Amino acid sequence: MQRLLQPLEFRQSLRQFLYNRPPNLTNDHHGRCGPRTTDYKNRMTTTKPNGDDVRLRLYEQFARIGKAISHPRRLELVELLAQGERSVEVLANAAQLTVANTSQHLQQLRSAGLVTSRKEGLRVFYRLANDDVGEMLEVMQRLADTTLAEVNRIVSAYRSLQEQMEPISATELLQRLKGGSVTLLDVRPHEEYSAGHLPGAINIPLEELEARIRELDPQCDVVAYCRGYFCLLADDAVTRLRRSGINARRLSSGFPKWKRSGLPVETSTRKH
Repeated sequence: MQRLLQPLEFRQSLRQFLYNRPPNLTNDHHGRCGPRTTDYKNRMTTTKPNGDDVRLRLYEQFARIGKAISHPRRLELVELLAQGERSVEVLANAAQLTVANTSQHLQQLRSAGLVTSRKEGLRVFYRLANDDVGEMLEVMQRLADTTLAEVNRIVSAYRSLQEQMEPISATELLQRLKGGSVTLLDVRPHEEYSAGHLPGAINIPLEELEARIRELDPQCDVVAYCRGYFCLLADDAVTRLRRSGINARRLSSGFPKWKRSGLPVETSTRKH
């Protein structure tokens, strides 16, 4: 039978064990000896984050959005994608950028969660992550229009040179469309029209308008629209139409806002 240790012998044995124990053993908070865990120190030293820490971390994430859209070319790409899904090549052509440069800008937008992508064969297609991204751009534009005097000067100077009539609202346009008293003209590129357009709209891209202007009834009023309030395609179209003797106005908004408002939209079919 094993001999029981006397109290003095027990204390000496315990002291020897504690001094000579392996380095991977440690006492836990109950005084028990066990394996040293890598996260134990973190559990003991990490404190609960306070409100200021949480707010700062949140603002750091919000700032990622601001950084992603801090380049004018990226804002332009957001506006183009607000019209519908596009391949990198189509976006590069529309923005007059190289494919490589366009791809780099899109990757910045994707890293901030503003766009998503999918691959089809060798081509990569991008689209906005959700409608909030397009609405964010519109809010930025309105804010700039009201707070930055330079924006208002640029737009006002351009539109005063065009000598255009007051734009027509979506509500008034709907009423006139019901009465059949207006021709609706979409002057965006063909692929944007095919992705989505206002019901009954005819698609004549701005660069084709001069050659195809005879297709429009000079006795019928024309309402032209494009990508949004600051898209000048519709302004240029109205100027050319009025010079040809056609009474024309532009829609006060563009296709993306029309769609976000829940108003009727058509896709695929192209009238030309």
